[in-house]
Amino acid sequence: MRTIKGMIYTDKMCFEPGKITIAEDRIGQIELFGQEELTEEETGRYILPGLVDTHFHGCAGFDFCDGTAEAMRTIASYELTHGITTITPATMTLAEDTLMNICAACASAVETQMLEEGIPLREVLRGIYLEGPFISMEKKGAQNSAYIHKPDREMLERLQQAAQGLIKIVVIAPETEGAMDCIREGKGKFRFSIAHTCADYETAREAIEAGAAHVTHLYNAMPPFTHREPGVIGAAAEDTRTEVELICDGIHIHPSVVKSTFKLFGAERVVLISDSMMATGMEDGEYALGGQPVQVKGNRALLADGTIAGSATNLYDCMRTAIGMGVPKEDAVRAATFNPAKAVGLESECGCLVEGRKADILVADREFNLREVIKGGKTI
Repeated sequence: MRTIKGMIYTDKMCFEPGKITIAEDRIGQIELFGQEELTEEETGRYILPGLVDTHFHGCAGFDFCDGTAEAMRTIASYELTHGITTITPATMTLAEDTLMNICAACASAVETQMLEEGIPLREVLRGIYLEGPFISMEKKGAQNSAYIHKPDREMLERLQQAAQGLIKIVVIAPETEGAMDCIREGKGKFRFSIAHTCADYETAREAIEAGAAHVTHLYNAMPPFTHREPGVIGAAAEDTRTEVELICDGIHIHPSVVKSTFKLFGAERVVLISDSMMATGMEDGEYALGGQPVQVKGNRALLADGTIAGSATNLYDCMRTAIGMGVPKEDAVRAATFNPAKAVGLESECGCLVEGRKADILVADREFNLREVIKGGKTI
């Protein structure tokens, strides 16, 4: 049994002074008290839930779409040691047989693989984010246009069967042929996210009503928000059922827009993602994303034509960047923990410090430098 004292990020979505007791792999007790009971050092110790990254492609030199147990273990280990204790990595727009193999490999890996940290892969890798192939050609971004496919519910069912139920979110461009029917018929079985789309306001509204209550990497690969054509962004903003993803790597979105998004949507509807690719945690150089070459310098990743190709920043650093941009720390932490967990249906298991749950806990200092990662009660 172990006790940690400091400023605890509680289920009230704020920091409160107290102590948290870890009993084996669980949170045994959370006791709150007055700040005067903390030392100066403890006052500067932030205790928060392990982060949840629901949308990223790779890191540490590997891509989830490599489809190998080694790739999945390496990706999970990197994320875990950087404070991201729950992940649902993303596919790219690829051929159906390739996606089938990736889904099947993931399902097999989570049942059989152990991380070098002594943690079963299944406790970290909790699902799959299907980004493509049901996207718009005009807004493909860094996706490979050769494999774009019209929305197909039967194809989704085949992929989900191969994944043994691991697919958590399905990206879809609602203006494409068959998209609305796919959303309506698949609602309840799949969580659909509007993305890589040319949809106007009316089409986006129809998609949300049909069941697409999520928006992938807001502002990117979609029409801009203007006063006469509000598009996907305007439709999502006015419907409180809808949550939106935000990449806060300092490259994708201007700080002013990041802060404005939190004000427009409210902290309860923003999901921070990294959208990171295999170069994350690696040196500058040439890498790949979805089979396409990507040049990486610093935390900027670009295709040959200058298109941004994901990020080279992990979610913990994205959260810190958001705080540095002026987002209140309480809101940034919520958007990187509870909100993403809720977006993929895992809010009863992770993303919040609650007595009785698995002890997935981070300890940080006043500047949010990560000092300790605890997964299932074990220091990593």
